[in-house]
Amino acid sequence: MASALRFGPLSQGTVHVCIDMQTLFAERTDWHVPWLERVLPAVTKLAEASRERTIFTRFMPPNKPDEAIGAWRRYYERWRHMTCDQINPRLIELVPPLAALVPPAVVIDKAYYSPFKEAAFLHALRRLRADTLVITGAETDVCVLAAVMDAVDEGYRVILAEDALCSVSDESHDAMLRHFSSRFSQQIEVASTNEILAAWSYEAEARDERHTLAPASAGSTGTALKCPLITPSAPDSSARPATRPLER
Repeated sequence: MASALRFGPLSQGTVHVCIDMQTLFAERTDWHVPWLERVLPAVTKLAEASRERTIFTRFMPPNKPDEAIGAWRRYYERWRHMTCDQINPRLIELVPPLAALVPPAVVIDKAYYSPFKEAAFLHALRRLRADTLVITGAETDVCVLAAVMDAVDEGYRVILAEDALCSVSDESHDAMLRHFSSRFSQQIEVASTNEILAAWSYEAEARDERHTLAPASAGSTGTALKCPLITPSAPDSSARPATRPLER
């Protein structure tokens, strides 16, 4: 069977970008993504294999709606109870299996859907000499979508790990993967975690014989939060509910 990676093995400039795998979306909040728990093993597998070349992003709401710009104010008025002055700060953190990989993996906080608006993210890509991005995380049709389109515009080879992405909407998730594969066939590849690791290992063997890039610095480079302590809801490990407001 032919590999889904039609442009060959991954280069030594490959970086794993994991989008917003946070407790905020893993637990029973209004932004709960039930599939997150299901894809977490695949995300963790990729991150563990590439710790020094993994960048985790975290979605950071403002403290209050009036701190946001433009239409984002209306957005956070709609989700007033999800701003940082209303939630437990621990909800912003990565889910524990991924948090345990930092360092050497790094964390970049972002105020918007795409991490490409954050100078710290762009700096991390330059430091790692990135030319290929393997993208995982949540949600396929929101923050992942924004990151993917910005990565395409910047000229990166983009690879989506299809079993390491999640959304609250099955229909939208599937539609996005089909869209990426059919309309961006020269810029975006969709492959399984195992296919990606096999292609990355092939390149890693040659890379190790030459040199290894300096490890990533520890900790988050994002904005520190000052949120009141609020007891969150208990985690939910059940299957995805049939419906839920899809706006984010």
